[in-house]
Amino acid sequence: MIDKTVSNALEAIRDVQSGMTIAVGGFGLCGIPENLIQALIDQQIKDLTCISNNAGVDDFGLGLLLQRRQIKKMIASYVGENAEFERQMLSGELEVELVPQGTLATRLMAGGYGMPVIYTPTGVGTEVAEGKEVRKFTFHGVEKDYLMEHAFEPDFALVKAWKGDRMGNLVFRGTANNFNHAMAMCGKVTIAEVEELVEPGELDPNYIHTPGIYVSRIFQGERYEKRIEQRTYSTKES
Repeated sequence: MIDKTVSNALEAIRDVQSGMTIAVGGFGLCGIPENLIQALIDQQIKDLTCISNNAGVDDFGLGLLLQRRQIKKMIASYVGENAEFERQMLSGELEVELVPQGTLATRLMAGGYGMPVIYTPTGVGTEVAEGKEVRKFTFHGVEKDYLMEHAFEPDFALVKAWKGDRMGNLVFRGTANNFNHAMAMCGKVTIAEVEELVEPGELDPNYIHTPGIYVSRIFQGERYEKRIEQRTYSTKES
């Protein structure tokens, strides 16, 4: 058995350096690696290129790294919940690459599959295609243009799971699966924080979402806030 456990988030990111590219799991604030994000803040790691579906909110998630100017480039598909992100982007302080959500997911998975590029019709004829190769293919008897997109190759992938074992096998809970599995696949080094760390054999193999072969380090996180972006209450009359 290969035991991949480390004691905490700070030990897990021990060789993450300024200027690196990191992929961060989560969708909105659901399933984000809260402990690992805080460790990046504590270590003052900066000039990061960050691949994530979105950039958190102003005072939580990746928004905390943006507040402290630790991200130099954001590759994301949605940025609408973060006013500081908007300010930095419009002022030119932050480099931004917007990627259609399906393309983002597929480029992540391509990195895990060992495929250097993918071809997609999404984005052809738009700003997304600027500077990229377009080829014609016939598929299902229809010829059309396809945009070539490169797979992601982040130095580190930071993900959060519900349960994991010491060998790195992960189980996500509900919608917290989101981008976490794809992120875990593509990282050169994948670090997983889990709510519950168990012994090998305790996880039902039929319900493992990410096999341990993709995970380099794992630890049990603590004090999860699991914040909700927008909470709406019923106004029913009694």
